[in-house]
Parts: sequence; C-alpha cells; structure tokens
Amino acid sequence: MASHLSGGKVNIALVQELARNELLKLLENVPGPKVIVWDRTLAGPVGLIAKYSLLQEREVVQIYPLRPGTLPPNKVNKIIFITRPHLHLMDMVAENVHGEVRPKSRKEGRHSPKEFHLFFMPRKSLLCEKRLKNRGVYGNFAGIEEFTCDLFPFDSDLLSMELDSAFKEYYLENDPTCLYQAAQAIMTLQGLFGVIPRISGKGPASKHVWELMTRMARERAGYDRPHPVAQSQIDHLLLLDRSVDLLSPLATQLTYEGLIDEIFGITNCTVQLPADKFAKPDDTLTDNSNEKKAFILNSEEELFAEIRDKNFNAVGPALSRKAKLISSQFEERHGDKTVQEMKQFVARLPHMLAMKNHLAIHTTIAELIKEVTDSNSFLESLQTEQEFMNGIDTDKAHPYIEDCIAQKEPLIKVLRLVCMQSVTNSGLKLKVLEHYKREIVQTYGFQHVLTLANLESAGLLRVQQSSRQYTVLRKTLRLTVEDSSEVTPTDISYVHSVYAPISVRLAQHLVRPPGWRGLQDVLGLLPGPTVDEMQTLPPGQGPRRGSISSQSSQNDNPKVVLVFFLGGCTFAEVSALRFLSQQEDSSVEFIIATTKLINGNTFIKSLMEPLGPNEDTNKS
Repeated sequence: MASHLSGGKVNIALVQELARNELLKLLENVPGPKVIVWDRTLAGPVGLIAKYSLLQEREVVQIYPLRPGTLPPNKVNKIIFITRPHLHLMDMVAENVHGEVRPKSRKEGRHSPKEFHLFFMPRKSLLCEKRLKNRGVYGNFAGIEEFTCDLFPFDSDLLSMELDSAFKEYYLENDPTCLYQAAQAIMTLQGLFGVIPRISGKGPASKHVWELMTRMARERAGYDRPHPVAQSQIDHLLLLDRSVDLLSPLATQLTYEGLIDEIFGITNCTVQLPADKFAKPDDTLTDNSNEKKAFILNSEEELFAEIRDKNFNAVGPALSRKAKLISSQFEERHGDKTVQEMKQFVARLPHMLAMKNHLAIHTTIAELIKEVTDSNSFLESLQTEQEFMNGIDTDKAHPYIEDCIAQKEPLIKVLRLVCMQSVTNSGLKLKVLEHYKREIVQTYGFQHVLTLANLESAGLLRVQQSSRQYTVLRKTLRLTVEDSSEVTPTDISYVHSVYAPISVRLAQHLVRPPGWRGLQDVLGLLPGPTVDEMQTLPPGQGPRRGSISSQSSQNDNPKVVLVFFLGGCTFAEVSALRFLSQQEDSSVEFIIATTKLINGNTFIKSLMEPLGPNEDTNKS
C-alpha cells in the first residue's frame, strides 16, 4: 500500500486496494502464463494501482500496447485484452485476434490454440460486443468481463477518472456516459467511506450526476457495502460542472506543478523531460537528443510535496533555503562527535543523500521552466491574459492576438487567448468575433471552421449578450486581487498571480457561513441548476463526530469536503484547494476528484477535433 495515499483524513489507499484486488482476481481466473494487451491510455492509470512486478507474480509474462495489425510473436497461449469500451479499439482487438487464429506458415511453426479473454474497463458495452460479432471474433473469447475501476488514486487528496474527453462528450456530443461513470465512481467512494450526508452542486452536469446517484441508491438498496463503515468519513460532496467556470482552465497556471504541466505535460503523476539535462558527468550519453527521462511527481517525495503548490516565484527561494540546510547538515560531520552522535549522523545519511538528489533534480526542472517563463512570448501572453482577467481591453480585437495570428503562432495559443477574451467579456461583439474567425481560418486553414464551431457549441466563443456576468462575478466573488503576495500568499489568487479560480471561490464560500445562501444572486449568473440535497444515512451509519448531520443547517461547517470536477480540473485549482485546507483557521480538508487533470492546451485540443459521428463512445 503506497504511503503517500494514506496521509489524509480519508484513506485514499483503500481505493487503490479495491481496484488492485479486482484486477488480481480477474487475472487469477485465467490460470497459467498469460500476455496482457491493453489500450495505451490505460497503461499509466493501471500502473498506479498494480506494479508490473505484482502482475508478474500472477504469471503475466509480457505486456503489449494495443495496436492495429498482429501481435508480436509469442509462445503464450492465453491472451488478455484490457481496454476501454470504444469502437475503434474493438477493430484493433479484432485484427490482433485474427492474426493469432489464422493458420501459421510452416516457417513460423505450430503452436497450441490461443485462449482469448477481454476485460472492459470500467463497463461492458453492447455496441462494442456487437462490433466484435460483426468482425467475426466474438466467439473466440473464452470470457468477457468487467474491470470496474472508476477512479485512479494520484495522491492522498487527489483522484482522477482519466476520461480524456468528458467535457466534449457531454457538451458537444450530448453523450452522458461520462456522467454515469462519475456517478458510479461516487457510489464506489460511498461504499468505501460511507454515505455522504450533504450534496451541493452547480451546473447541468452536476444535476445529472445527482439524479443518477439517486437512482443508483434506490437500485442498490439492501446490498452490502464492500467496507461497511460506522461513520461517514466524508461530510460534504461538492459537484462542480466545468461549464460553470470556463475561465480557470484557460488561464496559465503559475504554480510549480502547474507550470510543469503547462510546459511539459504531466500524465498519471509522471513527466518526461530531456535526459541530457539530468546527466551526471560520468553518464554515457547517446547521440539521441530527443531521449526523455521520466520523473514521478507525488507527495511521496518530501521536497516536491513542499514546493508543488507554491507560486513559481516562491520556488527559487525555497530551493535555496533547502540547499543551505542540506549543506549545513553535511558540514556537521567535520565537528568533534561522540560515537552516539556519529551513529545518528550515519542513520540520517540516506535521507540527506536522497534529499540532495531531489534538490538537484528540482533545481534543473526550475531552470528549464525559467527559460520559458523569462521569454518575451510567455510574458506578453501572460500580460494579455491578466488584462482580460481585470476587464481591460476586452471589448475590441486585441493587438497581441492579431500579432500572434500574423506570425502564425501555435493555433492552440491563439484559440486559448481568444476564448479567454470571450469568457471575460461575457462574449465578443459580433464584429470582433467574425474578425477573429476570418483571420484564423485564412491563416490556419478552412478545416478549423469546425474547430471554431466546436468552441462556440462549448460556450467558449459566443456573441456578447446584454448582460455582463463576468464583470459582476469579478467584483462579487473578488476574482482578481492586485495586492496578493506570491511568495507568502494570503489568498488563493496566488495560483494565477492575480486571479482566483471561480470554482475554488465557490468551494471557499460553501464551507464558510452562511454558505451558498449568501450567494444566491451570484449562483443565478452561473449556468445550470443548483443542487442542495441531503442523503439519508443507512441504519447503523452516523455522521462523523463534530461534523454535519442530517438535521444540520447550511451554517454548519463540514470537516471533509469532496470536490468533484465534472469535465476536468487544473493543477492550479488543486493547489488552491490545498491552500484553503492548510490555513491555520481552516477546519476543512478538501479531497479532489476529477474526470481528468487538464490545462489550457489540453482543454482546447480536446475540442479541436472535427465533430462527427461519435464512434468512440459507448452510447448504449
């Protein structure tokens, strides 16, 4: 059990244990040596719940990524496919199976007949099974099972469903499958940690998830929970629809972890960085300058846990202090010491050496980030963003955006800024919007007419209406804070230097008296319905001592709040919620769950694909 998952008030390691046990049980049902073939998007997430060494103990001799064509040559007779229920993946599975069952040439030799198994994750799909029948391979499977893992634990306060296109599926393709999976995930958490007494939420997706949870609770009435609990370990669930706050994912994250994600991309707690930047003098370097080195980023590493949520301007001083501390610790060995003191020094040495190595790594990463953040391109883009956040020059076509288009800067960067201007201006004037559209299409190609249509359907681009919601929200929720300190912050706005995420402001108001009752006018400006419900606790389960109860009023202060982002959240939002948890006057601990961890680039990119028949989603 990973130690970094069990450090909070709620033991997230139980989520890992539940998923791992289910996977191992499925593998044990296929006795003997076996090969696993899984879709590429699952390799990282499944690695978070079961290491390769553990799979080897269950006689897994090889793991292959799912690709079109035939499988690599192997002499193992049992092949297990683990895949999400997407139709295009079924075509790859069918090709792999055909390649194994067709008659072998004499040269290849004859092997025993293959036995195929298919584990759908997290649910079976009737459409996918039909596709396998149409491809003529359905009958080749000895078993088709479900590997019902809905959430992957990233840290003691962070869980992700790793659904890449949840926002697009719901808002562009009208496919609510991801919300059904989110509701299932919450029910799994309630099975582990007890029924959550109070539910709050905002937005159409939040309402939909609550309705699904209610239906599931009725269907499951009478069933035993996997880990019966005497008390609710989570006091409050806050469902946040991404459409309620479209600005936060567009804004450049300025925390250490956020910038790593913005510049290099973090996938399943792992970042790939140029290997040559971390080479030691005696390392043998290859000629491949594109070689990458993987680094795991979670709170198991003490130094990273200390600096991950800081504004990048506070990271340098923190690393400098740590370097001086380590240096002084090593200097201690030169003084006169007793035998007992030398023993203590030797006992601390491995930790000191590990810390010295981590310090070197993060100093190098900080230098790589600084190369980007010091560039004129980054600074000009950031200045433009902050002008939009403060309501400056949002009404007319912005010269910096026009310059970016003229110089053919990356399209994602341009779209991100245009969408940010639209959101902060509560829409663009028709003349300005048409100007941007024309310039983008003429510069980047007519195929991006579809991209622009997607952004409009998602609400990121729109024509300005008479009301100016963002202007009211900015003042009422205090979204921009000019005098906030980045090094010693007193407000969550430090994560973007001047801007406090709307989503986190809503969470902040929820847990402080009088809760959302004092925000009725503000909530009316945000899209979709508001959820405010109580759940009936099952017999024998009570609320946690000192927390809210079924008779509590909105004035009560919940102790553990699960914030579930439907449509993705950013590392900056995670950092802001952690900041609220760590305040001296805070009696709240936030746990964050999300359909996917995103940044502005991945958010826009997920909407850039041409909208067509949704083949890759299970609509059954």
